Amino acid sequence: MNFDISHLLEQWDYQPGQVVVRKFTGKDGLEKIQLRVDLGLLQFNASGRPDGKRPLGHSSLFEFYQARFYKHLADHGGSDEGFVLKAEDCSKLQMEAVQYHHRYICLLQLEDYAGVIRDTERNLTVFDFVTKHAENSELAWTVQQFRPQLLMIHTRARATESLRVNDFSTALEQIDEGINKIRDFYREHGRGDLVEQSGELNSLKAWYDEVAAKRPLSRREKLEKALHEAVTNEEYEKAAQVRDALKNLKPTE
Repeated sequence: MNFDISHLLEQWDYQPGQVVVRKFTGKDGLEKIQLRVDLGLLQFNASGRPDGKRPLGHSSLFEFYQARFYKHLADHGGSDEGFVLKAEDCSKLQMEAVQYHHRYICLLQLEDYAGVIRDTERNLTVFDFVTKHAENSELAWTVQQFRPQLLMIHTRARATESLRVNDFSTALEQIDEGINKIRDFYREHGRGDLVEQSGELNSLKAWYDEVAAKRPLSRREKLEKALHEAVTNEEYEKAAQVRDALKNLKPTE
């Protein structure tokens, strides 16, 4: 077996500062993703656990811990008291979450937004699980500290899917929801001072303004704009006509 991948790297240049990624079908018939890095490449399965492994007979390590949790509930009359994730457990779950992180960054570059949503929602669920059951708050923070970035990517994928079908209103609502979730995260953890400094927040706020500026105006908004311009220009006859048109609009217009 020839282990040398030099021929692959020679045909695919690394580009500093860029996410260079491609998708293809492997010999096993499964869709794969490759990420070009400075010293080689990373390869993931496009679905399921990124490295294709089945830890402890489960499709992911998280599912193993979930199964253990459900068994604990069954054995203790539905109570989760006594179920604890120790440092080693949290570390393993964090390492697995990093695999999904690498993949959803690649999927974002490939414009596979459904895949990004799938993987970010999965990691958000893992973060909640660790936060609830970690042995102490310091262990919980080892994963929670990455929530703002995760929420930003999740928000971008959701809103971009809406923009693909020109649903600007939903996209703006989704961006605003993401902004509020990141704000709430900092405040809940006593770090309200970081709200103004957050790169994730500033990025989403700038994007919100950009999307809002491109949003097509409704008929009502167009008339309101025309009314304002007519009054400003002292075109009172035109202003009266526009007011009449506004009065005749249906509430949904």
